[in-house]
Amino acid sequence: MSHAIDVTRPSVARMYDWLLGGKDNYASDRRACAQLLKLAPSTRDLALTNRLFLKRVVRVLAERHGVRQFLDHGSGLPTQDNVHQVAQCVSPSARVVYIDNDPMVLAHGRTLLDENDGTAVVQADMTDTDRIFKNEDVKRLIDFSQPVAALFVSVLHCLTDEEDPAGLVSRVAQRLSPGSFLVICQLTSDDAEFRAETTGFMQEATGRWGRVRERHEVDAFFHGTEVVHPGLLDVSQWLPDSDLAPRQRSSEWIEYGGVGRIR
Repeated sequence: MSHAIDVTRPSVARMYDWLLGGKDNYASDRRACAQLLKLAPSTRDLALTNRLFLKRVVRVLAERHGVRQFLDHGSGLPTQDNVHQVAQCVSPSARVVYIDNDPMVLAHGRTLLDENDGTAVVQADMTDTDRIFKNEDVKRLIDFSQPVAALFVSVLHCLTDEEDPAGLVSRVAQRLSPGSFLVICQLTSDDAEFRAETTGFMQEATGRWGRVRERHEVDAFFHGTEVVHPGLLDVSQWLPDSDLAPRQRSSEWIEYGGVGRIR
């Protein structure tokens, strides 16, 4: 089932695209970002450092842990150095499935991946685990008897508590073989007033938002896994490539998380 692109209402994927300097966004997205940057001036820095974390973590899992299969939940719009490009740079045999329900993501992703046999874009809500695992492209590309990295990078804050992000992570983890990995980060803040203000704004603007959470809530997503060095932290500090790697200039909120290995 396809969905029309609503250019009048901001989309989280297109807002993120604009924050990263992309061109796949509309006036509604840019207006929402301008308002968000007034609430949280560090947001563009946060988007950039989060994207760098995604690239690092995929490279580290491919190089150091031999992971050749990636399942990217809520992947967002294609940009530079996408998951398949980073993974296939390490090993051309790497296979990547992107999962998203944003119609613009699907259109752009399928165009990008048309000639890459090791990748696919699946149109599904990331909470619909049964549908995702039964999908023909997923079954064609992913061998669940072998280690898989399931990515939930900067997406779980889009889920409400009723949508049960911890339950989603657990359902996926239960279907992965031992030695697989969960990569999870989401927006957190220690300031209750700020959490409420930004959550309210994003819910009203996009209609597809859960909430900014506290760190202990993200820690719980890793229940039952062995957390990989250097632990759970602001992801800009997760194995940075150098001391000169970008950092946020302010920290109203951070992307907090890391990597857990499934025993």
